[in-house]
Amino acid sequence: MDSRIKYLEEIETLVEEFKSEQPEAYAARDNFNDMIYQDGALSNKIKRLMAMSIAVRIECIGCIIYQTKLAVEAGATKREVVEAASVASAMGGTSASSNFPIVVQTMKDLGKW
Repeated sequence: MDSRIKYLEEIETLVEEFKSEQPEAYAARDNFNDMIYQDGALSNKIKRLMAMSIAVRIECIGCIIYQTKLAVEAGATKREVVEAASVASAMGGTSASSNFPIVVQTMKDLGKW
């Protein structure tokens, strides 16, 4: 399996190219997202684990990689990532569980598995 982090870097480059066509709109969206993920009643780590779980459930590969990476960067442990992904499986069944390899490979690429 190719590096999920390399894949994420390629996606990020292309997304930035796309966003450059409407910089004001995407600056506003990025500001909104930055505000949402700040520590509040829920920590950034918990919010990133929630986002990763949702990504697993909705089967968004780029989102799974991105949110797993950000959850780890926010201090999430392997166990926390596994449990959050398992919640997605409880809600989404086999189709959500089929995304576990993406989580595992991303964690391996980050040296956290």
